[in-house]
This record gives sequence, structure tokens and C-alpha cells, in this order.
Amino acid sequence: MCGIIGILGQHEVAPLLVEGLKRLEYRGYDSAGIATINDGKLDRRRAVGKLANLSDLLVHDPLAGKSGIGHTRWATHGAATERNAHPHQCGKVTVVHNGIIENFRDLRERLAEAGLSPQTDTDTETVAMLASLHLDRGLTSQDAVRATVAELHGAFALLFLFEGEADLMIAARKGSPLAVGYGDGEMYVGSDAIALAPLTDSLSYMEEGDIAFITRAGVEFLDTEGRHANRAITRIEPGAARIDKAGFKHFMAKEIHEQPAVLGDAFAHYLRGTGISLPEAVDFSKVDRLTMVACGTAYYACMTAKYWFETLAGLPCEIDVASEFRYREPPIPARSMALFVSQSGETADTLAALRYCRDKADTIVSLVNVGTSSIAREADVALPILAGVEVSVASTKAFTNQLGVLALLALKAAEVRGRLTPAELAAHIADLRALPGAMREALMLEGEIAVTAEAVSQASDVLFLGRGAMYPLALEGALKLKELSYIHAEGYASGELKHGPIALIDRQVPVVVMAPRDALFEKTVSNMQEVMARHGKVVLMTDASGAAEASSGVWRVLRMPTVADIAAPILYALPAQLLAYHSAVAKGTDVDQPRNLAKSVTVE
Repeated sequence: MCGIIGILGQHEVAPLLVEGLKRLEYRGYDSAGIATINDGKLDRRRAVGKLANLSDLLVHDPLAGKSGIGHTRWATHGAATERNAHPHQCGKVTVVHNGIIENFRDLRERLAEAGLSPQTDTDTETVAMLASLHLDRGLTSQDAVRATVAELHGAFALLFLFEGEADLMIAARKGSPLAVGYGDGEMYVGSDAIALAPLTDSLSYMEEGDIAFITRAGVEFLDTEGRHANRAITRIEPGAARIDKAGFKHFMAKEIHEQPAVLGDAFAHYLRGTGISLPEAVDFSKVDRLTMVACGTAYYACMTAKYWFETLAGLPCEIDVASEFRYREPPIPARSMALFVSQSGETADTLAALRYCRDKADTIVSLVNVGTSSIAREADVALPILAGVEVSVASTKAFTNQLGVLALLALKAAEVRGRLTPAELAAHIADLRALPGAMREALMLEGEIAVTAEAVSQASDVLFLGRGAMYPLALEGALKLKELSYIHAEGYASGELKHGPIALIDRQVPVVVMAPRDALFEKTVSNMQEVMARHGKVVLMTDASGAAEASSGVWRVLRMPTVADIAAPILYALPAQLLAYHSAVAKGTDVDQPRNLAKSVTVE
């Protein structure tokens, strides 16, 4: 959450900082601000709300200087107000921050004894106050930051700028990502490669506990022990961080329509003829138990994969929400593989859960969209999902690519464990290879889904139902709808309907039933009939065979392409996404940047 950018440049940096923040706004959009040094003096501009408000402010009240830092905020401590917006300043120090300073209240008490009083509600201001106090006591900027960071508890990415030192930025990283970029007589710092892509193709990723002293001549890294460290320079591939809407009205619409192509890319990466190619470290012959950990949409991908791993491979699986797993401290039995799924690879709770498993699981595998992320680097092996940059806060193509790669992992486990013959494996792979074509066919239903979404958008409550591997898709469909349209939505296993949720059914409640014609179809239809008997408005998502059997009396039917059972959960994600998208459009909500949310959740 929150986006950071810093530039030591040869030209005016304010426009470059704002442009960098535009590329990071998906990380937080409650407020934004920049600070620069001009003629040795610090100055800053801050505005509440979207970045456009800061841009408007700078038109009327410009900010000069060739050294600067910027920030776009997702509020944690303190409301979204101008005084709580970053950068925060105290004396000759200004700072931007991603993360949480857990001991800021204790630090405030100490600072009050020194005569320093906070002017904001934030934890971040405490960092600036503490660094300023160390400067006043005679420390250099470098030593003041080192002393400050040593006193902080929590997870943070920090970037400091100092009055009178236009050729110095200092960055510190603990639990939240930062990258240092190299230019020709210029240097840059960003939360991730996306922020810096237009400025440089050469980056070094800071390691956990690093402090970086950055001047226009280069950077000096200190590790967590205070020793000088070398950090590899990574090249960004051309186009890897490209951000545009490609003619679509919203990034989400573009990313929904990219799914057939990017899923095909993922399959091409892992499939070799009728076989599945994985790194040697992913050896299911040595695994008796699989633990999968994730948050949000990625957790629902794991829930789906549990059906595949247990049904196809006979491999017992435990899945857990990362924020619960890390504090539950579960025992990890011998011959265990721990699998961590995260789009950004920086999800704080998932990263902490990975670290808990580091000395307990035999193998730690990550499934990520960002190969340079913390979760990718700290796992024994990182498996890319190859979805490409995903800008819209609500995940779409990352989710389906997570499912696609998890399906391949389950098939590989089934092969290694002797649960599939070569012919059966080849048939499953053929089913998955056909999936991108079926997805393109499903996207042709968008007009019909938009009409249904217009009606659904008038509801106050919506239920989603599914059985088996479609149950997690019901949860995901409900999550998407409430994220984007702010309609209260809940997902349930269809068989649980009679155990409470059926009390919610009336003529005003749409019920989305996700029911391909599979082995559980008849059971799902029975539950659907229970809804219709109570005048619920059923939206049935099924294939041609299912529609022919069960569409009588249904409010709306969305006829999906017919696919194999293993492919159905991936395919049915698309109409759920489109239903949420068009409901949000109908209601006029902010599709790409829903209220209160942010893309990369780097705080607990």
C-alpha cells in the first residue's frame, strides 16, 4: 500500500515525480504529495484525494527543484486529510513512508520529553521528528537515519530528503519493497519497477534491513548489520512495465480481455508437448502434505486448487488465510511443501507466513506475478504466473493465471504420485490448452452480461452459490461485486443454503448460481429450486447442457462454453468479473480504484 518515488535529477523533478506517482496510484489514492529542495530549502505540496488534485495544485502553486520525493497514500494512521498527507516534515528532514511504525506511540512520548509535539495523526511523522532530533544532537544525515531506523518497530519503506543537501536521498527498507534506479548523472528510488520504468531500465532491489545512501554519483548500500553490501543491478525488459488502457475505458476492462492471451502465455511457459515442465525443486514425490497460504483473491485461487490437488493427485492440502496462519503458528509435519500465492509478491501477511515456514517446511514455493518481489526471492523456488502488469485494484488476469498454474501443479503432482496415466495427463493438458479459446468465446457474452448487471446494480444484496470447485468461485464473484459496486454480496457453498442464508431470499435478492454441467450439477439445481420457490431472482451461469435442463423459470441465464471440469473454475471467473465490472459502471463507482482499497497490501 502507498507509493514512493524519489529523484536526484538534472532537471526540474516535480513533473517527473507526479508522473511516477500516476504509475503508483493503484497502491493508494487517499492523498498525495511531493517535496523538493530548491536553493537549499525544503518545500512541499500535498492534496487530499486522487492525484489529479495534486496536479491541479501544482499548476497554481508550482514547486521548483531538481531533487525531490513523492508519495501517494493509503491511509492507516489518521484520516485522509492534507495535514496527514505525505511527505511529512520536521525541521530539516522530510520523509515518505510505506508501512506501519508499530511503536510510534512510545516514540512520541520520548519525543515529547525532548520538546517535540506531533502536528499530524500519523505514525510517519514520528520518523521525521526522531531523525530531526538526532540531527539537532549533532549527527550527520546518514548517522541520524541509521539511529532512527534502529529505533523503529514494524514494517516500512522510508525515503528521506534533507534541507541543504540537494545531492542526497536516504532509503531504508524493512518488510516493504524499494528499488534504486540508475541514470546518467541521476538516481531514482521507487516502490517498484513500474514507478521507474520511464526513467531507467537499471534497478537494484533493496534487501531486507538495507539502508541506501544515494547521490547523483551512485549508491552505497548497508545491510542489516551495517556492513557495506553489493546489490545486483537488474535490467527491466522493454515493455515489462508498460501501462496503458489500450483503448478500453478502464484498466479492469482491458485486463479482463487480456486473460485468454496471458493464460496462453503461462501455459506455453510450463507445457512441453503433453508434459509439464517444473523446476527440480518442485518435487511432489517427496511431499505428503501441501500447505497453501494467501490473502483475498489469491486465497480463493488456493481454495479452488485444493479440490484439484486432493481429487486428482490424492495429496492432502491445508489452506489458510495468511493473517490467520502466521498467528495460529500451526505445526508443519515432515515431508511438507508450503506454497505461497501473491500477485504482488509483497503481501505483508503472506511474506510473514512464508518466513514462519522457512525452517519447518521441506520446500517453500511461491506463485507470484513479480519475479523480483520479496516473496519470490525468499522462497526456495518461485513460479511466475506471467499475467503481466495488473493495474486495476480488483484482480482479474492474475487470478485466472494463478488458477491456471495451480491446475498444472496439481496435474504434475498427480502424474508424479501415479494417479494419472500418460493418456489421462495428456487429455487434461489438452483440455487446458483449449481454455483460452473458450475464454474468448465467453467474452463475447459481455453485452448480455452488461444487461444483467444493469438489473443487478439496483439490488442491495446479492448471493453467489456454487458447489465443489465452483464454491470458491462463488466467493470470488461476491468479492468482486462488493469491491467494485459496493453492493453487499456473499458467496456460499450451495449445500449450506438451507443452514441459514436461505433466510435472506426474497423477490429483491438476485442469486447468482455458478453451475457447469458436472457431477454436482443436479445437487446445485436442487438448491437453486429452493431459491426459486422463495421468489429469489436466479442468475444461472451454466453451459448449453445445463441450460437445457434447468433454465425453466430462471430470471436470467448466461450460457457459457462447454469445457472440462478442470477448466470450468477458470472459465467461470470471467462472467463473474464482467458482472461486477458492469454493475460498477452502471452505478458510476470508480472501477479501477474502488474506495478504501489499494493494490499491494504491504501492511498487516
